[in-house]
Amino acid sequence: MSTCFFIGHREAPDSLLSQLSAEIERHITEYGVTEFVVGRYGRFDALAAKCIKAAKKRHPEVTLTLLLPYHPYDRPTPTPPGFDGTFYPPGMETVPKRAAIIRANRYMAEHSDYLIAYVWHSVSNARDLLEYARKLEKKEQIKITLFDKL
Repeated sequence: MSTCFFIGHREAPDSLLSQLSAEIERHITEYGVTEFVVGRYGRFDALAAKCIKAAKKRHPEVTLTLLLPYHPYDRPTPTPPGFDGTFYPPGMETVPKRAAIIRANRYMAEHSDYLIAYVWHSVSNARDLLEYARKLEKKEQIKITLFDKL
């Protein structure tokens, strides 16, 4: 079972939908990805989730999981419609709230086979995670697909 995670900016255009959908389809059919994990703090995350929900209709073996950066006890989060579950990374209980999203994203980069990224700001948490993932890619620990600004 291969896992794919998504990272991107809060602002992302709807024009990404067809390209993103095609890339998700390629990850399923060519790379054998069956598990997709996405956050929910930006437009790119919402677009990715929308595309995966559509892909699940064609590929019932595919799962969509919501990444939780904050402890479910502190912020109860029901599983949203179309998602198969939620995931709170182990060891996050002691992470300060201000660093929770960054740490959860880093955990997913370390534990995913693929990363689909939409990063174009020169300074951002998404850029920092992409740079971190590039180091993992050099060690052949993850494969990155990067979308440029449209």
